[in-house]
Amino acid sequence: MSEAIGKVANSKPGKLAKSNTRKVAKKAAGKSNGATGDKPKRVVLAYSGGLDTSVILKWLQDEYQCEVVTFTADIGQGEEVEPARKKALAMGIKKEHIFIEDLREEFVRDFVFPMFRANTVYEGEYLLGTSIARPLIAKQLISIARKTGADAISHGATGKGNDQVRFELGAYALMPNVKIMAPWREWDLLSREKLLAYADKHNIPVDFKKRKGGGAPYSMDANLLHISYEGGILEDPNYEPEESMWRITASPEKAPNKPEYIELTYAKGDIVAINGKRLSPAKVLTELNRIGGKHGIGRLDMVENRYVGMKSRGCYETPGGTIMLRAHRAIESIAMDREVLALKDDLMPRYGRMIYNGYWFSPERVLLQSLIDQSQATVNGTVKLKLYKGTVMCVGRESKTDSLFDQTISTFDDDGGAYNQADAGGFIKLNALRLRIAANKAAGGKKK
Repeated sequence: MSEAIGKVANSKPGKLAKSNTRKVAKKAAGKSNGATGDKPKRVVLAYSGGLDTSVILKWLQDEYQCEVVTFTADIGQGEEVEPARKKALAMGIKKEHIFIEDLREEFVRDFVFPMFRANTVYEGEYLLGTSIARPLIAKQLISIARKTGADAISHGATGKGNDQVRFELGAYALMPNVKIMAPWREWDLLSREKLLAYADKHNIPVDFKKRKGGGAPYSMDANLLHISYEGGILEDPNYEPEESMWRITASPEKAPNKPEYIELTYAKGDIVAINGKRLSPAKVLTELNRIGGKHGIGRLDMVENRYVGMKSRGCYETPGGTIMLRAHRAIESIAMDREVLALKDDLMPRYGRMIYNGYWFSPERVLLQSLIDQSQATVNGTVKLKLYKGTVMCVGRESKTDSLFDQTISTFDDDGGAYNQADAGGFIKLNALRLRIAANKAAGGKKK
């Protein structure tokens, strides 16, 4: 890139034609991709079938004269994914190069559940719904690239957001020499109007609502764990979103007036049954979303710190995840050693930043995950929860095999000598020793 900039800077004013400018920019763009700087021959595109990725598909074909492979993932976003196949075919993609995959079970089993074993939140509130989906998509992009012999991948993330980092760190960790095409960092189609004009010029079908400026006045991202809302009218952090924005949670004010009780069964830190009915990971989360959404659970409005450096306001709906977090802490409270739990709590913020910043496939996250997973060996039992108007309250927890709660010791009644209360005096004095020494020092060495 610096070489291209130097050529432009050293040219005399007016001598550099527009066509040459485009050639220089194009050459620079080519040098910015991959380890070798060569143009990609075949690119796997994360493709939704929407305006942005449809424009990207055509743009890649035109700008790089490369073959495009499309990948559309169903991770529980609640929208049909099959229309993407029809649209890709209409844009000249070979049938064998269109991949549509149902990843819901893998998403929850291998990404969401491991994250919740750590009770993970980012900056005290965010349950990482978008963040945890990105490494799975990166993994599949690379898997398809290997399967089809592609030498590059592409995504529709902008140059301002976290997702570009997450996709690309994941991809490089799995395929170190892969080329990555990030059109939003190269092209000048930086507005909806320009995207629509490009689509019209190249006969790319556009949804009527998109063309007329309809639809939501903010961007949305959905998967089985959550829905996020940001941008547009939400860029004012003092603006309260309208009630109509929320899609999967009832308003707490309009939630049922009667509480609902549920029982979750845990095995090694993961939920395996709801109200005694065994369910797969994806079905567990789907059912908790339904129940939690009905009771107005899981809404969040926060300003967070993006990895790229700026602050961003986001609104989130995570009903099932909110229930999972409360329940998991409850079962750990009865079945996990105090210092093991404290160690996990100390490490959790760092683990959360790894996921938020895109380091799911990093050696440090993998190492930390093994510690977290080992800690879950005793996290077995049941948790009873009371759901009511946006709140989740634990009202019971039991582990028949691994409980560390000993009622004969903790009772306030006569414990029959199980605990010698006189021992507490020496315990307190020993723990107070450093405090007494410091107090004496501050008082000039006088003993009190």
